[in-house]
Amino acid sequence: MALVESMGVVGIGSTEEEIHNRGSSIVGEEELEEGEITGDVSDLSKSLSTILHQPHLLEHSWTFWFNNPSAKSKQAAWGSSIRPVHTFGTVEEFWGLYNNIHHPSKLLAGADFHCFKHKIEPKWEDPICANGGKWTISFPRGKSDTSWLYTLLAMIGEQFDNGDEICGAVVNVRAKQEKIAIWTKNASNESAQLSIGRQWKEFLDYNDSIGFIVHDDAIKFDRFAKNRYTI
Repeated sequence: MALVESMGVVGIGSTEEEIHNRGSSIVGEEELEEGEITGDVSDLSKSLSTILHQPHLLEHSWTFWFNNPSAKSKQAAWGSSIRPVHTFGTVEEFWGLYNNIHHPSKLLAGADFHCFKHKIEPKWEDPICANGGKWTISFPRGKSDTSWLYTLLAMIGEQFDNGDEICGAVVNVRAKQEKIAIWTKNASNESAQLSIGRQWKEFLDYNDSIGFIVHDDAIKFDRFAKNRYTI
């Protein structure tokens, strides 16, 4: 998933040759004669240093949330044990966090790990989520790590045509399986929901059918809620 490349910047994965080519364009477009030097070399070094160390901003800031299974209680209201972990707004911050947190396969059964746009809480009651729903894909226990990463990269890298409709994503870790879901804003916007579902399957190279459940239906019917859309 070419997250950094899609944003058109020199990113974490850039090669030395790519950086050199970017640096050459700073000097100028004219072709130099052999042995000829144009411009101040120290200025070029400073420019290259700026390119390498300037943070690469994401279009939106995002917040990781964690629902600790040991903090859950049958008597507590749903979502009361969800806590924000950290908010990030650059490519560098994302990788710094991602490389230092447990991936789904290492989480305890019962854990829920969320990544939502900043200031949107991963709860049905949140005003931005209230009229939405979610696409869900299930995986055998310990098999969702790569798909979780690709889902995150597609979201924060703005790879979805209807990315404004997306609230965030969550991975639910259970004893026998793991589920990844993408939450969206407006369940009634059928064309946008279908577009998001199709693109998500393409990004993950997932061929089985997936379903979209409206939050209101999930609240009313719990596990018996039926899919509003299927692709």
